[in-house]
Formats: sequence, C-alpha cells, structure tokens
Amino acid sequence: MPPKPPAKPAPKPEHTVVAGKKLTKGQVAYETDRAKAAGKSLEEWMRAKVKAEAAEAKKAAPPKPAKKPGLDKAHKPLS
Repeated sequence: MPPKPPAKPAPKPEHTVVAGKKLTKGQVAYETDRAKAAGKSLEEWMRAKVKAEAAEAKKAAPPKPAKKPGLDKAHKPLS
C-alpha cells in the first residue's frame, strides 16, 4: 500500500481592504447588502461601522481611577 501524499493546505481567502478593514468576498457581499439597506455606499457604511466600533470600545474601557489628594506629598523629601 503506497503512503498517502501530504495534504495540501487550504488556499487562503483573498482579502479586500475596505475602510482599513480586511474583508473576504463573503464579508464584502454581506456588508454591501447592509449598506444598500441603509442607503449608503460600501465605503460610507464601513467608515460609519469602524467609527461606531471605536466609540463603543472607548465607552467600554474602564475609567481611570482618580488620584487621592495628598498622595504626592508623601513622596516628597522632607527638606
């Protein structure tokens, strides 16, 4: 029985870059349909989507804790 030849790796999907995001053909088709439903071009839709995602990420980030007053005095030299 001859040995099996090694399996060929699956071809990598071709990506299209739209508004700074890499999208496959299926993703481009999906986003195009959503853009049409919203009455926008694909570029406008993706720019708005990227902007909304950035705003959501900024909103979801935990707020920085406020400094307690007087902490800096404890670290100054006595002189």
